Amino acid sequence: MRILTLFALTAAFALAADKPEKGFKPIFNGKDLTNWTKAKENEEAFKVENGEIVAHGKRCHLFYTGKKADFKNFELRVDVMTEPKANGGIYFHTAYQETGWPSKGFEVQVNNSHTDWRRTGGLYAVADNKEKVAEDGKWFTEHIVVKDNHVTIYVDGKKTSEWDQPADWKAPRDMPGRSIGSGTFALQAHDPGSVIRYKNIRVKQTK
Repeated sequence: MRILTLFALTAAFALAADKPEKGFKPIFNGKDLTNWTKAKENEEAFKVENGEIVAHGKRCHLFYTGKKADFKNFELRVDVMTEPKANGGIYFHTAYQETGWPSKGFEVQVNNSHTDWRRTGGLYAVADNKEKVAEDGKWFTEHIVVKDNHVTIYVDGKKTSEWDQPADWKAPRDMPGRSIGSGTFALQAHDPGSVIRYKNIRVKQTK
């Protein structure tokens, strides 16, 4: 009886861990890509499998296009698992784009062992993280907080990057939309050698 009770408690905890925290709203239903739209290149790079969005293939981006897909101040939490040598990213304040690397918004890096030195938890090419903070083959949670011009990124509760957009900020010429404002979210399929799984995508809008 005790073994069964422990098993039941363990199962209940696992289920609870897969539910959004208080104040957070899920934006991926775990079944299909309803409210998400693939870029019009290499669309086979994204699929849903076992309740997870799997990114595996040539460059493609998957944009959240549900109702009111415009976020300014928010907290976004995404559970992520990488396979060895995988590279990818989570975009915020972006906008749907049919091809190419998103020119609007910022990318939060997902990379635990790829040759690119920029590691998981960094604000790509703005406030990078050089330290390894997560392991391939294990689920971790990337937590992105944007408040006005301030961005903070956590991995499993550990702060990995923090940045304030300066008043005189000038976006790069090749990414003129890389500036804090508002926008939607996107997931990245980086290359055929990268496999990344995403689940429990949830967001809380803040003032």
